[in-house]
Amino acid sequence: MRDDELLTVPEAMARLKIGRSALYDLLRTRRLASLTIGRARRIPAHALADYVQHHLEEAAR
Repeated sequence: MRDDELLTVPEAMARLKIGRSALYDLLRTRRLASLTIGRARRIPAHALADYVQHHLEEAAR
């Protein structure tokens, strides 16, 4: 996975193994970074890695 890779919503859902509603909830609450290009929502691959890392650190506490 390249850090500068931009993922579609279905690709991000597949990588996190979560549903569409759960992913959009993360985006809406800004717990997961994204950007909009035209009408398309894209999630940077590094944002997924940051999200997972943050939750692993929280779980370790």
